[in-house]
Amino acid sequence: MDELVGFEFEPYTFTIERGKIKEFAKAIGDIHPAYLSGDVIPPTFPTAVEMWGGVDFFTLIEALNLHLPRVLHGEQEYEYFGKVKPGDVLRVNAKVIKAYQKSGMKFVVIESIFRNEKDEVVIYGKSTLIERPI
Repeated sequence: MDELVGFEFEPYTFTIERGKIKEFAKAIGDIHPAYLSGDVIPPTFPTAVEMWGGVDFFTLIEALNLHLPRVLHGEQEYEYFGKVKPGDVLRVNAKVIKAYQKSGMKFVVIESIFRNEKDEVVIYGKSTLIERPI
């Protein structure tokens, strides 16, 4: 598992569009008027950025040498350092920061750094994937 630590995914950019904000809000069942108008992003919107802009899930699983039927999404967190709004273009870099085994399960922790057009870090994300044993 140690060989995964430091693995970097291909960086990508994502333009935050009002329509995607509205779609995301509806998908998570949060019908706050500011989200439905696309004026404000929900706190978990970076998940949409990663899903629509980043590496697709199947490629991610293959790159990490995990077995898809046994993979769970264990944890997700975001920390905001700046304002993010519709029209912003985010550049995202993601890499594996931790990989280990515990109780027969594999854990892979991925860090995502979201930067705005000024190269300022505006969001820090961390997700954990878990591969269950057979």
